Amino acid sequence: MTRRRLLRWPRGTTPLVPLAPAIVIVVGIATAVAIALIGIGQLAKMSDQAASLRAEVLAATLAARLRGTAETERTEILGQAARRASSEILLVEPSGRVLVNESFGAPAQADIVQMLTKGKGDAQTSHGRFRYSVRPLHPPLSHLSVITFVSAPSPPPDSIALGNAVAALTTLLLGVAVAVALSFTKAARDDVDYLRERITAMARGHGESASTTDAIQIEPVPIRSLDQVGLLTAAFNLLITRFAAAERSYLADLQQASVMDRERSAFLAGLSHELRTPLNAILGFAHVLESEVDGPLSQDAREALSVIRQSGEHLRTLIDDILDLSALETGKLQLSRRAVNVRVLVEQVMREASPAARDKPVELHVTGERALLANADPRRVRQILTNLVSNAVKFTARGSVTVHIARRGRYAAIVVQDTGPGIPPEETTAVFEEYRQTGDVRSRRAGTGLGLSIARRLVLMHGGTIQLESELGRGSTFTITLPIWVEPQVAAGLPAPDATPAPGGGRGDVPRGGRIA
Repeated sequence: MTRRRLLRWPRGTTPLVPLAPAIVIVVGIATAVAIALIGIGQLAKMSDQAASLRAEVLAATLAARLRGTAETERTEILGQAARRASSEILLVEPSGRVLVNESFGAPAQADIVQMLTKGKGDAQTSHGRFRYSVRPLHPPLSHLSVITFVSAPSPPPDSIALGNAVAALTTLLLGVAVAVALSFTKAARDDVDYLRERITAMARGHGESASTTDAIQIEPVPIRSLDQVGLLTAAFNLLITRFAAAERSYLADLQQASVMDRERSAFLAGLSHELRTPLNAILGFAHVLESEVDGPLSQDAREALSVIRQSGEHLRTLIDDILDLSALETGKLQLSRRAVNVRVLVEQVMREASPAARDKPVELHVTGERALLANADPRRVRQILTNLVSNAVKFTARGSVTVHIARRGRYAAIVVQDTGPGIPPEETTAVFEEYRQTGDVRSRRAGTGLGLSIARRLVLMHGGTIQLESELGRGSTFTITLPIWVEPQVAAGLPAPDATPAPGGGRGDVPRGGRIA
């Protein structure tokens, strides 16, 4: 599901589709606005120049006309000129006093004096913006001046028409550009969709054939264009080519490793079997010699035979571990489940481990329920318990080794606790790995490092769990759980071997400091 989600996006939401037309629209509108602003600015500039020129011409014409005109006719001439030219005209003295006012509102006297000083420029009145020009009359009327005002609106009158024209042209060009962009993006989207569908089909076919051992043949994707999508397709083809080569190499290595693993398991099984045959003969003859059927033995001879027997038994234990591991890896080890009295098995294992605790101050204790039945293989449960208890006794120099039995829901819990040196936190997981050991060098040499690994596999085969809690200097606690025996099966008359308690009510004698409670 995750892979399919990564390779698929909703149709029509490809990032290429809205991006290109959006860029075209934004750039087109920005260009049109810039053109319109530049055009309106030029129109305003030309409008101001035309208004200034009209004001100057009108002022010069009136100054020449008024030179030979009677004083009584000045007002009429200036009024007619103002109406015809659609402008405003003032006849003023140097002090700013207005003699003839043909305007909608004469400026203040101070403003008129400032206009006389400048000669021409802009004027802002209540009726809008104007361009003015000052022209003094010729002698003998040189003390009088004509000021003409010509309207110069902002924005200029043709700016609206210019804006409409630019908008229409922009709309037309944008329509064409967007259509072209959409055609290109549609082609790019089709190429991307085609590439996506091919990748999805490859991934789906690869997922369906993932369980096979044959390398999957992947055909390259055809390159449909020479743009970025084409480059992406070419890069993808190169990637799948390298992936196919790496997959073939991986499958070949995997097959070779599988063959080597089977050969190793077969070699270990055969070697262990061949070693076990002469070893049994050695142990048998050692037992015969220790029984002194052929005559009494000296003390030195008994000690030598004891060393031979103990070393042979230890070697047989190592061989058994290798055989069990080989059977577990090949799947040949089968469980024979039945009702197992956990307390009985624990007490038997503790009595067998008691000789190892004779020479050091270590006490052995068994606590908890007495009639708890587990649905398990008694031989394999004994093997698990023997491994855990023997390790606890071996690594505990003084103190105690306690096995507690309790019911936890549908499981029987067996807790093996010791007061040994403990296990470092970084090694609590490694102790369950094959050929991994903890402790000092001498204790490591005493085994193959397979005991806890085999115990863990056997517990998991029973459908149980195994956990380790340890702290340096305070000992270790192994907790295993096994499914309990369902009571209706026991009531139906099924056999429950190993359920008979040991003599003495479940209490065994342990030499020197060993005690089963």
